[in-house]
Amino acid sequence: MVLVIATAGLVYELAMAAVASYVLGDSVRQFSIVIGVYLSALGLGAYLSRFVTHRLALRFVDVELAAALLGGLSAPALFLAFSFTSAFRLVLYAIVLAVGVLVGLELPLLIRILRQRLAFEELIAKALTYDYVGALIGSLAFSLLLVPAIGLVHTTLVCGLLNALVGLASTWVLAPSGGEELSAMKGARLRAIAVTVIVLLALALAERVTELGETALYRGTVIHAEQSPYQRIVLVERAGAFQLFLNNNLQFSSRDEHRYHEALVHPVMASAAERGRVLIGGGGDGLAAREVLRWPDVRSVTLVDLDERVTALARREPRLVALNRGAFADPRVHVVSTDAMVFIADSRETYDVVILDFPDPSNFSLGKLYSERLYQNVRRRLAEHGALVVQSTSPQLARASFWCIEKTLSSAGFHTLPYHVFVPSFGEWGFVLAAHGALLAPTRLPQAPLRYLDAQALAALFVFPPDLERIETRVNRLNNQALVNYYQSEWSRFE
Repeated sequence: MVLVIATAGLVYELAMAAVASYVLGDSVRQFSIVIGVYLSALGLGAYLSRFVTHRLALRFVDVELAAALLGGLSAPALFLAFSFTSAFRLVLYAIVLAVGVLVGLELPLLIRILRQRLAFEELIAKALTYDYVGALIGSLAFSLLLVPAIGLVHTTLVCGLLNALVGLASTWVLAPSGGEELSAMKGARLRAIAVTVIVLLALALAERVTELGETALYRGTVIHAEQSPYQRIVLVERAGAFQLFLNNNLQFSSRDEHRYHEALVHPVMASAAERGRVLIGGGGDGLAAREVLRWPDVRSVTLVDLDERVTALARREPRLVALNRGAFADPRVHVVSTDAMVFIADSRETYDVVILDFPDPSNFSLGKLYSERLYQNVRRRLAEHGALVVQSTSPQLARASFWCIEKTLSSAGFHTLPYHVFVPSFGEWGFVLAAHGALLAPTRLPQAPLRYLDAQALAALFVFPPDLERIETRVNRLNNQALVNYYQSEWSRFE
C-alpha cells in the first residue's frame, strides 16, 4: 500500500511540473518552483495529520479518494486551464498545494493506523523503505514508461486510479471489527466505488479532453498529436496552412517556412568552398535537408535530431512529406537519433558545411547547444574551407540573445558574419555564419529557382539597421549559461 501511494504521489509531482514546463517553457524554473511548493505542501499535510484524532482508517480512505480525484485529474485540468483561462499559474499552484497536502497526509495516517498491528521500529523501517522505493519506481516509470507510452494526461489518471483502488481496498483491509465505524466504512466503500468509476470514465474520455484543450490552445484543427519521450508533437491546420508545434512552441508554418529555411541554408552553402559532406543539427522536419539537396554537388547529408518521433513523422505524414519533398527518402540523407552535442563531441568525421538548426535556448538543456564548448567541437569537425550557420533567435525581440550567440562563436575561434530575415510567423529572425577564415557576404544561389531568395534579397540579409546593431554581451559557457538568462529575460516580456 505504501509503495503504491508513494509511486502515485511522486508521479503527480513530476506530471504537474512537466505540464508547467510544457505550457510556460523554462523547464528548470518550472520544475524547481513546482517541486518546492509540492514539498512544502507535503510538510503541511504531515503537520495537519496531527489534528486527525479519531476514525483514522475512515479518514485515510477519504484522503486516498480525494488524492485520486485531484491528483488524477491534475494534468487534464491544467491543460484546460491554460487553454480556457488567463489564471493558469493560480490554478497550477492551487492544485500543486492541494495534492501535496493530501499526499502529505497519507503516510502519517497510515503509520498511526498500522502501529496497532506492528512494532513501532519495524513499522517505521518498512514504511520509509517502501516510501523511498515507491519514489524511485515513480521517477523511473514517469520518464521511461508512462509519459512516452501514454502521455501526461493518461499518466496522472492511471495514478489516480491506483489511489482510488487503494482507497477501495482499504475499506476491507483497514475496516474495524464492528460498530458505528464499520457502518461508516461501508459508506466509504460506496464512495470509493464511485470515485473509481469517475476516474475510469475520465480515462476513457482523456483523449477527447486533450483534443479539446489543444484545439482551443492552437486555434485550429489538430491533425496530428503525439507524446514522444522528449516532447509533445502537434500538427495544426489553420486557414489553408499547417504548423508544427513542439511543446507548444511553433517550429514552422507551411505558409512562410520557405523564407526561414532558404535563409538558413543557402548563404552557408554558398560560403563553403565545397559542399560534399553536410551535417545538420536539429531539422527533424526535413525542411533544411530539402534546401541542402538543391545543391547538386552534395554527396552526403547527416541529420542529427534527438527525437526520432519527429523524423518518423516527417517521413510518413503526407503534408510534411510534400513540404520537405521527400528529403528523407533521398539515399544521401542519413538520420542519427541522438543528442547532437554528444554526436559532435564523439565524431571523427569532417564536414564541409554544418547547419545548426536547434530550438531556441529557452532552458539549460537547450542552452548547451549554443555553448562555447559545442562550437569548439564543431570547429574541429569543420573542413578548412568549410562554413557553419547557427539559427540565432530574433535580433529584434531578443537582441542580447542574438549577439551572445555571435560573440560565443567568435570566442570559440570562428570568424563570423551575422544576418537576418523577416519571417511573418516569427518576425525578424537571425542567423550567424561562421568559418575558420574571414567571410564575405555570399552572392551565389543554387540554379533551381527559390521562392524567396534572389540576388537582391540575399544581399539585403546582411544589412543591419541601427536598432538591430551589435550590443555587448557575455560569452555563453556551460558553467554560466548566460544565453539562457538573456533569452528568458527578453522573451518573458512577450508572454
